[in-house]
Amino acid sequence: MRILMVLAHPLEESFAASVAQAAKETLEGRGHIVDLLDLYREGFDPRLTAAERGSYFMERYDASEVSGWIARLKVADGLILVFPQWWFNFPAILKGFFDRVFAPGVAFEHDPAGGRIIPRLTNIKLFWTLTSTGSPWWVVYLYMGNPVQRLLKRGIAAFCSKGLDFRMVSLYDMDRATDARRKRHLERVRKLLSRV
Repeated sequence: MRILMVLAHPLEESFAASVAQAAKETLEGRGHIVDLLDLYREGFDPRLTAAERGSYFMERYDASEVSGWIARLKVADGLILVFPQWWFNFPAILKGFFDRVFAPGVAFEHDPAGGRIIPRLTNIKLFWTLTSTGSPWWVVYLYMGNPVQRLLKRGIAAFCSKGLDFRMVSLYDMDRATDARRKRHLERVRKLLSRV
C-alpha cells in the first residue's frame, strides 16, 4: 500500500514528529511505501488564493499552485494525518491543506443539481489520524463532542471517499503526559499500524 502521511507541526523535535517517525518505520517495516509530507518543512502555504477560490465552482478548479501535493494525494492508497489539536481544531496549516488540496475535481465534484457532493478520492481506502490534545479525554468527548473526529469522519472522509478504514488514535492530556506515557502511546501507534 502507498500511504501519504501528512505531518503538521512547526517544531522538528515535536512529539507529533516522533509519532510520524514511529508510524513511518512501522509501515515501511511491513512493506508499505510511505510518502512523508511535512507541511512546514515543505513550505506549504495554507492560504487559499484568489484564483483558487474564484474557480471553486467553475468547470475547472485552478490547482496550479498545489498540483504537486495533489499528485501525491492522487497516487496514495491511504492517508495518515499526524498533528496536535489546538483549540479543539486542526493546526491552521492542515486546515489550509484541506482547503487547497481537497478541492473540486480532486477530492469531490459538485452535484450539478445542487445535492450532495460526489466523492472523487476513490483511491483512498485507509484514513487514519494520529493526534494529541492538551485536554483530558472527558473534556474532548463530553464537553466538546470530539469536534476534530466529527469533522474528519463525517465531513472530510465521508464526503471525499467511500468504504474507508477510518481510525483516530489520540493521546489525551498531552500537556501533563510523562515520558513513560508518551512512550506507551508510541508503542500503541506501532502496534496498531503493524496490523495494516
